[in-house]
Amino acid sequence: MRSITTFDIQYAHRFYNFKGEAQYLHGHTGTLTIEVEDTINCGVNMVFPCNEIKKIAWHILQNFDHALILRQDDPLLPAILGVYEAQGIRNGVPTNTMKGPAFKTELATAHPDCRLVVTKETMTAEGMIKIVHHLLKDQLNIVKLTFRSGDNTASECYQVSESRDRCPCCGILMGADGVCPKCGCRKK
Repeated sequence: MRSITTFDIQYAHRFYNFKGEAQYLHGHTGTLTIEVEDTINCGVNMVFPCNEIKKIAWHILQNFDHALILRQDDPLLPAILGVYEAQGIRNGVPTNTMKGPAFKTELATAHPDCRLVVTKETMTAEGMIKIVHHLLKDQLNIVKLTFRSGDNTASECYQVSESRDRCPCCGILMGADGVCPKCGCRKK
């Protein structure tokens, strides 16, 4: 069985070296759908609480919301960083509170203080799926990701190899110590 949740992510990007309209800096509201699969947790009669999927995923995904996403070799990148430095916002400002933890993987690096994500590949719907799966695969049993941005939609399915240990009282992932970090329930 699956639990499914969606996110709307607003971002700006461009397709560097692309011959067409998308070579220009432009923005989108993208919709990401995450499908998580496992057995039904008898204590709460669901696979995984969707609000908990949102909490886990949003912790990382908020770095993409209202962010500029550029490829690492895009000549706009140093120019943007220079403008941010000149404005005094490269290292953040007190009003920039909607941000997740910085991360660096082989696919992307998040600079949350200046609302910037730098990617290895051009940020397409397919690219977003690769990045999201890489960031969340160890936290959620993701079986399918779908990302829609403008007229572009991509989807990828994944195999889940194991069931995750979830709390019988509230359904979230149990802590490594066998105690639920949300409600304190102990695994029997």
